[in-house]
Amino acid sequence: MAGVLQPVLAGVVTALVGFASSFTVVLAGLRAVGATETQAASGLLAVCVASGASAVWLGLRHRLPMSIAWSTPGAALLVATGPVAGGWPAAVGAFVVSGLLIVAAGLFPPLSRAVAAIPKPIAGAMLAGVLLPLCTAPVRALVEVPALAGPVVVVWLLLHRFARRWAVPGALVVAVVAIASTTPPGRLGGAGLGPVFDPTSPAWSLPALAGLAVPLFLVTMAAQNVPGMAVLTGYGYRPPFGSALRVTGLASMAAAPVGGHAVNLAAITAALAAGPDAHPDPDRRWIASVTAGVGLAVLGLGAGVATTLVLLSPPVLIEAVAGLALIGALATALTAAVAEPDAREAAVVTFVVTAAGVTLLGIGGAFWGLLAGGVMLLLFRRRPERPVPPDRRSEPEQGEKPERGRSLESAFGAARTDGAPRD
Repeated sequence: MAGVLQPVLAGVVTALVGFASSFTVVLAGLRAVGATETQAASGLLAVCVASGASAVWLGLRHRLPMSIAWSTPGAALLVATGPVAGGWPAAVGAFVVSGLLIVAAGLFPPLSRAVAAIPKPIAGAMLAGVLLPLCTAPVRALVEVPALAGPVVVVWLLLHRFARRWAVPGALVVAVVAIASTTPPGRLGGAGLGPVFDPTSPAWSLPALAGLAVPLFLVTMAAQNVPGMAVLTGYGYRPPFGSALRVTGLASMAAAPVGGHAVNLAAITAALAAGPDAHPDPDRRWIASVTAGVGLAVLGLGAGVATTLVLLSPPVLIEAVAGLALIGALATALTAAVAEPDAREAAVVTFVVTAAGVTLLGIGGAFWGLLAGGVMLLLFRRRPERPVPPDRRSEPEQGEKPERGRSLESAFGAARTDGAPRD
């Protein structure tokens, strides 16, 4: 019994932290691309159930702690993208296509390797540009609603210092108390208690596919699946990457018609289930990821209440909580963006264009930022030096160039889709 209790408790903590730390980002993203209150609640429930079912299946099938979560960077991308041509049905269509691309990456190894080969600085800069608007929300909230935002930020700072994993959930609890204390009781009583599934027939729009589906696929792969794989390999596991992509891609496609945007390997909470705190025996840690999957699906049943509380609050307050949840991700993305001197300018161009949030031809800024950075990198790539004659190779070279920016594939040691890590 003792051998089961520890990973079960670790799984419960993983589910609670994963849900509380970023469900506000999901709701903000779905509302940004046109979802109604009911559709946003449906989408949150859909990604909870899809993530939970995927985690249970993969954990039982492979006996590995393969934690699954919704795409938090993908939800931030929805906020940055805003309304798409064709409205909410077109956004749902983009979710379906993004899931299909994830399945294709699991079926065709060259596609997943191509995504992993995106230069790490460019991928980091695009993600940083997507996250920046949300991460500035705490500052705006302190100016616009200081009485509500001040306690939230103070609690986040204190917990971030002394109990980091509970920082965002603690800030969320303070925000909920603030919302409840400033909302008339009658409005709180109208919160829906039952689960809500609100299906939408997908529509197809070229701007939505280019400006939302493709960036959502790239962000989910580069910022979630590849790092999630790296976390598992770092703990000594050899997870089947192709199987994970196929399962999460199919789950994303199934969740899309009811509002789910994307599910993937967990990167942020993966260590809670895969690390030694889950269980001293690595062969028993899969119990934690399966428990987390069940817990996340159960927590999704309260999506209606969560959505109502979010809608009753000042929008900037919920955005502030979401921004606090993404501060760490922004720091990691910015570090990756400027780490390689040769690609630094191209990364800055990617970041600036993405963060600008411009929409051209109906296509959002993430696509144009990635394109601008790629063009910049190609145009200003330094030519390799001429080979040194054999009789002069022992002489030191003057002005030797630093190593070029590594791709995501080399940086993370991305695994082949058959699950065997690269040597």
